[in-house]
Amino acid sequence: MNALIEQVLGFLALLSLCGGLFFLFVGTVGLLRLPDVFNRLHATTKCDTLGAGLILLSLALQSTATIGIRLILLALFILITNPTAAHVIARAAYKTGITPVLSRRPGDD
Repeated sequence: MNALIEQVLGFLALLSLCGGLFFLFVGTVGLLRLPDVFNRLHATTKCDTLGAGLILLSLALQSTATIGIRLILLALFILITNPTAAHVIARAAYKTGITPVLSRRPGDD
């Protein structure tokens, strides 16, 4: 029975790790492909927060209880600070006069 629980935890950790890597990859693609600072911030903030959270969850599932609690607390810290920092950056960009791209048609570069 104990071996079955370890296998299930290992599978969940692997699934969480793959999901985290996927979201980090999508966030990187969004950073490179989107047209302005506001769109780039939106893509990277959402994907990085979720990607880092899933990777930390994967590590927490494979570690001891005390380290797992620390990793979950770190994930909560990232969950709070990452969107807050992105909001501050977007507000600063808006106040300095950077305007958002309202529409982008194919062929506009």
